[in-house]
Amino acid sequence: MSSREGRVRLDLNNPVFQEQLLALQKAERHAALDTLNKIRQLTWNQVYRDPGLKWEKITSIRPPKGIDALYSMRITQARRATAYRDGEFMRFLTIAPDHDAAYGKK
Repeated sequence: MSSREGRVRLDLNNPVFQEQLLALQKAERHAALDTLNKIRQLTWNQVYRDPGLKWEKITSIRPPKGIDALYSMRITQARRATAYRDGEFMRFLTIAPDHDAAYGKK
């Protein structure tokens, strides 16, 4: 299987992401975990096309050194997460407190 056909592997080890995930209220935290479970069952092509995730490139923020591009996706109805693709891994960075914050806007 090519990397585009294989299932997405999740990297949830970023301390900022973990802190923000665990700080969510119970219902929202469960919704986020449901989304993460869904993502790990998808291929990368399915992630790119999934209308519920809304995987979008963030152009308003310069990515950290060594990362080609940052992306935003819907992790709950009210929140978006930032992540990037690293081979077969989706490496999560943050969970924004609101939609605009994911894009670096005030």
